[in-house]
Amino acid sequence: MKSFGGNLQKIKNGKRTYGITPHIPGGFVTPQTLIKIGEVAKKYKGILKITSGQRILITNLLEEDLPKIWEELGMEPAVKVQNSLKNVEICPANFCKRSKQPTIGLGMKISKNFHGMELPCRTKIGVAGCRNACTSVYSKDIGVLVDLDGKFFISVGGSGGFNPRSADILIKELNEKEAYEIVEIVLNYYNENGEPGEKLGHFIDRVTFEKFQRDILNLKEEKNDDN
Repeated sequence: MKSFGGNLQKIKNGKRTYGITPHIPGGFVTPQTLIKIGEVAKKYKGILKITSGQRILITNLLEEDLPKIWEELGMEPAVKVQNSLKNVEICPANFCKRSKQPTIGLGMKISKNFHGMELPCRTKIGVAGCRNACTSVYSKDIGVLVDLDGKFFISVGGSGGFNPRSADILIKELNEKEAYEIVEIVLNYYNENGEPGEKLGHFIDRVTFEKFQRDILNLKEEKNDDN
């Protein structure tokens, strides 16, 4: 149940408490915004929880306080529509000694352009600057990773939820621009062909990975021809 941009979290002795999750792209937050979140949470007796999706949940809130809290935060909800691209999780590649490419910019571009995009089912993307795959990329619907040679590759179909599924490697040897384009192609193809409520991995299993891969590569070639 949702109310004023909040989710019902708990009912105890007839008292309902709610949680909200502001959008924090890639989990990167300025000190000023972090302080503001803390101050607002303290004012309304909220409890802060750092989530697995690189966001901050503010819970233990009263329903009547939610509009005021959102106004004081001055932030957007992380999820407005459940069946959408819910989050783009990004590793700290630009600041990591193991990184083969500085991928924060690419992750932020993907987040900016596709976050909130309505899709057949809830969808997550992981972006990592090396094969260590921090942000659990192989359990994400779409993964953008960098190989040992500094080239990008894309994984698809991962899920760490009710029906776990390890991702398949879709395509390798990409530059940054091509990696972004493949993400866009996959999202659009899934949106056009997936069934309502069907996770990307389940869609791939239904049509077969071979057909999915072939169709994506054909769409990539068509895009290159148009350019």
